[in-house]
Amino acid sequence: MQSLLDPAILFFALGVFAGLVRSNLEMPAAISKFLSIYLLMALGLKGGFALAASGLTPSVASSLGLAVLLAVVVPLVGYVLLRRVVSGFNAAAVAATYGSVSAVTFVTATQYLDSQHIAYGGYMAAAMALMESPAIILAVMLANALRQRQATASTGMVPAHRGQPVMAMASAGAGAPGGHSMGHGSAVAAASPAPNLSVGKILHESFTDGTQLLLLGAMVIGLVTGDEGKAAMQPFSGDLFKGMLCLFLLDMGLNTARSLPAVRHQSPWLLAYAVVGPLVHASLALVLAWWLQVPAGDATLLMVLAASASYIAVPAVVRYAIPEAQPSLYVSLSLGVTFPLNIVLGIPLYTQVVQWAWVG
Repeated sequence: MQSLLDPAILFFALGVFAGLVRSNLEMPAAISKFLSIYLLMALGLKGGFALAASGLTPSVASSLGLAVLLAVVVPLVGYVLLRRVVSGFNAAAVAATYGSVSAVTFVTATQYLDSQHIAYGGYMAAAMALMESPAIILAVMLANALRQRQATASTGMVPAHRGQPVMAMASAGAGAPGGHSMGHGSAVAAASPAPNLSVGKILHESFTDGTQLLLLGAMVIGLVTGDEGKAAMQPFSGDLFKGMLCLFLLDMGLNTARSLPAVRHQSPWLLAYAVVGPLVHASLALVLAWWLQVPAGDATLLMVLAASASYIAVPAVVRYAIPEAQPSLYVSLSLGVTFPLNIVLGIPLYTQVVQWAWVG
């Protein structure tokens, strides 16, 4: 119970409550964007400072390698399971959402570990960055394969490669990742041809995306400047961090409340996946981290990353890369179900499990 009294979690609960009672409390869009930029910049700096202090040790390499492995295995397993209950395109979109990661969940987890005086590697921010893109790439490749099979079955011809840019199109809708103004994916698909995107284009757009670039760039700056940079940036990336996170989670609570009505219309099987799937993903991370003898703090963060789901980066790309999928489906599941469960219950649970398994 004490873990639920963390100010960040309580501000998230306040945001949810305000949204449910239809309060006029609202975070201006510009402030919300600033908070996102601040958290990513501060997180990258912290990771860079930690990596400068530790160097690339076998323990660091094990944690980062395991992160990449999870980023590939989780969406593939998710797609195989989801394909049994929804269409292939919806399965690819949901698998990408749950195979990628939530930066806010990760940041909240690091603050929780700090409050519990549990050590972890700041370089785990690099693990988060590495885990964001593989699920998107796999989902788009699966969608392209589905389109080719459909075209072959109907006409006997394979569709031509078009290689349309992803983020150029996504920028039109990235400002409202949880909105439903585009309607169902089938309507978008009917209005314009579905893009058949190359892996090279997806990689380029993923690693030059603003959030990804800021996180990695701040990490490099922290790595280069080391202890002197850490001391200089402490008032910005250290002292202010908790308060900024509380403001951002207040806004996320409001967004979560807005997404809840859409959750009621989802299939019971999908709702079960949104609850049980993250637990299975976290359990997989737990077993692999224990096998590789990853430090306890890092193992907890790997469980959090494996259990989290993207509600901003993936929807912004997938909505236009896989227009056949329904945005209301994968956004409502990740933001309305999985995100609050991880914030309120998941992070304390994963921490306690790791402490029991590592410390006894």
